[in-house]
Amino acid sequence: MPRLVPILAGEETAAELLDMKPAEFRALVQAGHLPRGREIAPGLVRWDAEALRQIGRGDAIEGGIEW
Repeated sequence: MPRLVPILAGEETAAELLDMKPAEFRALVQAGHLPRGREIAPGLVRWDAEALRQIGRGDAIEGGIEW
């Protein structure tokens, strides 16, 4: 059976999508380098998985990146 691709991701899955440990991910979110998750229900915070993929690919940067 194929693996499901998440639409929304909890902190641990969001960190995995960016190949990070949860503590690293949390620190980057708290520092403002990554977007904060959205509270979709009381006490339930999730990140937009596609937005995280865009960040990982560099597609979320306005103006692009020149190497």
